[in-house]
Amino acid sequence: MTKDEKLVYVKELTEKFRDYPSFYIADTGGLTVAEVNQLRSLCFQADIEMRVIKNTLIKKALEQVGGSYEGIYPALKQTSAVFFIKETPNKTAKLIKDYRKKTKDRPVLKGAYVESSIYLGDASLDVLVALKSREELIGEIIGLLQSPAKNVISALQGGGNKLAGILKTLSEKNN
Repeated sequence: MTKDEKLVYVKELTEKFRDYPSFYIADTGGLTVAEVNQLRSLCFQADIEMRVIKNTLIKKALEQVGGSYEGIYPALKQTSAVFFIKETPNKTAKLIKDYRKKTKDRPVLKGAYVESSIYLGDASLDVLVALKSREELIGEIIGLLQSPAKNVISALQGGGNKLAGILKTLSEKNN
């Protein structure tokens, strides 16, 4: 790659990092070409973009984006594959975890940047799998907010039926 080609590539990569709120960096070393191609195919099906990129180019692109990416720099060693995802950030973690069952614990998660939070090391994979998407959290909050209102409504409806029964019984006694 010539210097001009690298500059163009870093510019393109900088735009990727700006456009995607979440990305994962994994070590794909130890995987065969066929296994990497299979992983790429799974990523494509899951609407995740996977690129194998030199660490220096990743760092340059992140520096150009600005922001608080310094915490992810320690992950930029050895072979790096970057997984870009726009929505449902835990989808990438789930894909990596499922794929590792077939490939003897490869790829190894080196780091992840998920909506301004940094996760370093392979031990973070289980935490990332358990992350809930924004939509899931909103759904849970709505469910929690609706629960007390439903209880009040059912109590009022149940109480109204009891009151009507008592009034009916009293009116029958008077007749």
